[in-house]
Amino acid sequence: MAGDGLMWILTWIHGITNSWGLAIIGLTLLVRLAMHPLTKKQMDSMKKMQELQPRMKVIQEKYAEDKETQSKKVMELYKENNVNPASGCLPLLIQLPIFILLYNVLSRHGFPNATFLTIHLDGSILTMIAEAINLVDPATFEKIPIKVLNEATGHYILNPQLGFMVVIFSAMTNLPLLFSNMGMWLPNTVLLMVISFLTWYQQRLASSGNPQMAMMNWFMPLFMTFICVSLPGGVLLYWGVSSLIGVVSQVFVMRKTSVEMQKKPVLLQEKPTHKEAG
Repeated sequence: MAGDGLMWILTWIHGITNSWGLAIIGLTLLVRLAMHPLTKKQMDSMKKMQELQPRMKVIQEKYAEDKETQSKKVMELYKENNVNPASGCLPLLIQLPIFILLYNVLSRHGFPNATFLTIHLDGSILTMIAEAINLVDPATFEKIPIKVLNEATGHYILNPQLGFMVVIFSAMTNLPLLFSNMGMWLPNTVLLMVISFLTWYQQRLASSGNPQMAMMNWFMPLFMTFICVSLPGGVLLYWGVSSLIGVVSQVFVMRKTSVEMQKKPVLLQEKPTHKEAG
C-alpha cells in the first residue's frame, strides 16, 4: 500500500518533469520538507553541542588520564543542557523506511533503461558490473541472468544469485572486459563515493567534539557503502541528494553558531559546580 503511494508520487512528478531522476529528486525534497520538525530538533541539538565544545575541552584536558571520569563528566554536561549526542543518527534512521519502500518500488516496477546524468536508476553497481562483464558463474561456467521473473507479481526482479562475492570475483578475472565497459558501472560508483563522503562528513559534523561518537564517524560510512553496492541507482540518487541537503543545513547552522560564539564567549566558559567549589 505504502509502496503504491510512493509510486504514485513518483509518477505524478515524472508527469511534470518527464524525468525519473528529477522525480526522485522531487520526492527527496518532499520527504525533507516533511522531516523538517525532526531535522530542526537535530540542528538545535547540534548547535548546543557546538556551544558546549569549550567546556568539553576543559573536561577532556582536566581528566585526560581518567577516560572513565571524562566520559561521565561529558555525559553529565549533556544531561545538564538537554543535549542528545545520538540525535545526528535520528534523521538517517527515520529515512530507512523510505529507502526500503523506494527499493521495493524499483524492484517491482523499475525504470527500464532510465538514466539521470549517466547514472543507471534501475540497476545497482553489482548488476551494472555483472552486465559489463557478461557475468559467467566461475563455479558452473554458466551465464547468470541479471533479472528473473517474479511469478507472484509478474514483474522482473534482480536475480538473488548475484551475490557480492560472485560478482567481484568474476570482475577480477575479467578486468579487460570490466574496464572496456567502464561507462556502465562507473557513474553509479562515483555516486556511491560521493554518498560515502557525505555520510562521513555529516557524521563528523553531528558528532563534532563528542569523543563517544568518534567510532560512528568511520563505521557509518563503511556500513552504508557496503549496503549501497547492491542498491539501485535510484535509491542512491535519493540518498545522495538527501545527504547533500543535510550537510548544507548543518554547515549553515555551525557557521551561524560560530559567529554567535565569538560575540558571547563568556557565556560558554565552564563554571565549577557547587560541589567542586566547596
